Amino acid sequence: MKLINRSMWATLACVVAIAPVSGCARKQAASSDAEPAGKSAGAVAADAAADVLYVGGDIVTVNDAQPSVDALAVKDGRILAVGSRGDVESAHKGEATKVVDLGGKALLPAFIDSHGHYINSLTVATQAKVYPPPAGPGGDVESIIAAIDKFRVEHSVPKGELIQAYGYDENVMPDGRLLNRDDLDKAFPDNPVVVGHVSMHGAVLNSAALAKYGISAATETAPGGVIVRKPGTNEPYGLIMETSYLPVFSALPKPTREQEAAATRAGQMLYAEAGVTLAHEGATHASELEVMQRATAAGANIIDVVAYPFMTDLEKVVAANPVATWGRYDRHLKIGGVKITIDGSPQGKTAYFTKPYLTGGPGGEKDWRGEPTIPQELINKLVKQVYDWNVPLILHCNGDAAIDAFLTAYEYARAGDYSRPWNVTTIHTQFVRKDQLEKMAKYGIRPSFYTLHTYYFAEAHTANRGKEQAQYISPMRDAIDLGMHPTNHTDFYVAPLDQMFMMWSAVNRVSRAGEVIGADQRVTPLEALKTMTIWAAEQYDEQDRRGSLEPGKIADLVILDANPLAVEPMTIKDIKVVETIKEGKTIYPAL
Repeated sequence: MKLINRSMWATLACVVAIAPVSGCARKQAASSDAEPAGKSAGAVAADAAADVLYVGGDIVTVNDAQPSVDALAVKDGRILAVGSRGDVESAHKGEATKVVDLGGKALLPAFIDSHGHYINSLTVATQAKVYPPPAGPGGDVESIIAAIDKFRVEHSVPKGELIQAYGYDENVMPDGRLLNRDDLDKAFPDNPVVVGHVSMHGAVLNSAALAKYGISAATETAPGGVIVRKPGTNEPYGLIMETSYLPVFSALPKPTREQEAAATRAGQMLYAEAGVTLAHEGATHASELEVMQRATAAGANIIDVVAYPFMTDLEKVVAANPVATWGRYDRHLKIGGVKITIDGSPQGKTAYFTKPYLTGGPGGEKDWRGEPTIPQELINKLVKQVYDWNVPLILHCNGDAAIDAFLTAYEYARAGDYSRPWNVTTIHTQFVRKDQLEKMAKYGIRPSFYTLHTYYFAEAHTANRGKEQAQYISPMRDAIDLGMHPTNHTDFYVAPLDQMFMMWSAVNRVSRAGEVIGADQRVTPLEALKTMTIWAAEQYDEQDRRGSLEPGKIADLVILDANPLAVEPMTIKDIKVVETIKEGKTIYPAL
């Protein structure tokens, strides 16, 4: 998630004044395959012969009309047929058809990333991972320092060169002992160091990094931002959050043009390894879109990527990419819509609530409710602009006050007319109230939930917001019962790309400490699977193209070592991806 400060409001005010562009984002239509040609007895006509037949395992279609089948045929990158093994083989097994015996493994539609920050995948391979266990080694300050130092040694980082890490989570630090500037100065006196906060809303910097990015005792905290000060002084103590962090984030090094294609392939392989064939870039700046377009022109894409230009960069993006061109793939890349952000993260205590945090603000503020990233008037104008363009909107809102602000803006944009369909997804929607969820269902707004918080951050949410509110985070059960089709996401790299763990969290809702968080909001394994396949396809207006195993859809497939609908629910997280197939071709385990 990316943020803005007050100095950028004028730019946003100009953005919303852009004249509407004719046309609208169009559905990614699936081309229909011709009916199989007739064949002579005992032979299959060439145009009806499959390239590959999958048999011998659990084939989970995620199609309610035909939930499971015995065989699946692929031809020219699309699903040719599904059904009984005898029928599919007799109709589509030709002399050159490859028959893949699944050996009892499970074949499913490939997973769809409904929200994350794809562009970061291009750089995390050159950073130290300091997630807390089980995702990484960073369980306390000492282990974080050790992980970064190991990275420094293994990568032979010279003196003076920036060292970056990601995944720092102060919520699990024992005895409240948090990472600070002094810790990093002592361990790394010769290098600037930036340790990214797990929320992606900030980082801890050492003195060299603070100097590098121009942050000192004289630096004022930006509206909507946080600069934690060393006790008894005005000196920055390392942690910089929200709008105060934006200048640092913007200045962090990116791959050079010579490195872009290789970095793209490496980043996309992280998704392929997780069984994902569509990645979400959830807050795209103009320069980042240019990187993705150059990599696309170089033929680097191995999966699909959907980019959502960020609210601060709309004028630049639209100037180079007219809105009428959005919604269509160009060699696996498309612009999907617009991203607006109106608050921060609950674990970083920057989400915007109607009632104060029980533990104060991130810098010790009293009666702290968080703050909106931008004022209501600007939220209204931005949402109205996207509505007038008639393109999809994804909008980050975590706290209930932020969700109130969004609903106010939504009603302002529609001005009482709800007849025209509009594809709108609220991102995270962590602390939505039941009355807000009911209003969203009425308006046809889709929530994209973040059930991984029931594991990773439940204890922090309980401490910050109280047990009752924490138990209701990501209320997926209520959303489905209201007739909604919610999606689920990892927000990579806030959480690792682990779709089976994400599914497990929606089904079980068990915290790090082993406590069930909101038992009444658990969903079935099939419902959890739909949030990352067919319902996620709906989020992209691509349900006619992907998300289930049906004839005519692209052959984006994943093979798992077990069927997540058939195992004991607590073991879903242990299921491994065996193979990922993009349009009929294996991209993982090997290209």
